[in-house]
Amino acid sequence: MFGRFMNNYYYGKSGKGDYRKDDLPRTRWQLFFEMLRVRLAGLFRLNLITAAAWLPALYVLMQLISNLFNVAGVVQTVQADPAAATPEQLELVNNLTAVYHSVILRSLVLLLPCVAITGPFQAGMAYVTRNWARDEHAFVWSDFKDAFRSNWKQSLLISFITGLIPLIIYVGYQFYGELVGRSIAFVIPQMLTAMLGLVWALALVYFYPLLVTYRLGFGALLRNGLLLAIGRLPQTVGARLAMLAPSLIALTVSWFLPAYTIYAMMALAGYYLLLGNALARFVYASLSNAVFDRFINSRMEGVEINRGLAKPEDLDEEGGDGEGAEQD
Repeated sequence: MFGRFMNNYYYGKSGKGDYRKDDLPRTRWQLFFEMLRVRLAGLFRLNLITAAAWLPALYVLMQLISNLFNVAGVVQTVQADPAAATPEQLELVNNLTAVYHSVILRSLVLLLPCVAITGPFQAGMAYVTRNWARDEHAFVWSDFKDAFRSNWKQSLLISFITGLIPLIIYVGYQFYGELVGRSIAFVIPQMLTAMLGLVWALALVYFYPLLVTYRLGFGALLRNGLLLAIGRLPQTVGARLAMLAPSLIALTVSWFLPAYTIYAMMALAGYYLLLGNALARFVYASLSNAVFDRFINSRMEGVEINRGLAKPEDLDEEGGDGEGAEQD
């Protein structure tokens, strides 16, 4: 038992013990959790290498949340004691909708370039985590750097659109929302605008893995990413929600316990600076590997599928080794 523990502990390190055949993962879930255990320290390093790229976006988002809670605090103060409110506070409350609109719109405009610069970093992380998720070697820095250089043009386009999508959704939703008063038919384009953001967010799970795995034109890249997101909708939604859990927890704490907002935001920022982005890319890489095998690799001649999983010949050899051991 101790020998097996040491073999598992040292798995993947040069000159150390390797897996025995009966330790090989046989399902996607076994492969995911085993690779996550083995590569967890590497994910921390990968996240720290790329953390600087997300600092501007993280700052803008934290400022947005802070400003929204500040406005909500002023509203509560005025409602509690209107007579003691200052003229500025009364003006803010009287123009509350316009104030919220201004705060959100300004933040979304600032967020666009902040998100746009993250694309090449996402591509580099996607390449490293793709290899790790299917039990293949990748150097944290050199392989990340190579993927960054090789895919920076298309990845910048993806991240630019990603930064633009929230602005389009917000402006479009507000625009059609105002027109709903004239005709209920405008609810349809309003909902379609919201759906645009949802579909893009789901397709992002596959865009970067597709980019670093296959040679595709930009149009084909977008088309395949969208089709895969729709084709594996429950799994994709589940992966997205799982990776959004820390943010949802922080927002819930901030909403119900305003006094702890600063601590919730600090914990959330620390999570994303230390591990969050790399962990998300690893989860998406694990899902993408399975989806690519199902819909793409299985249809390409000569392409290996189920990398990292135990193969039938491994299991056959395992049985043969067991019979030999009994005979000895």
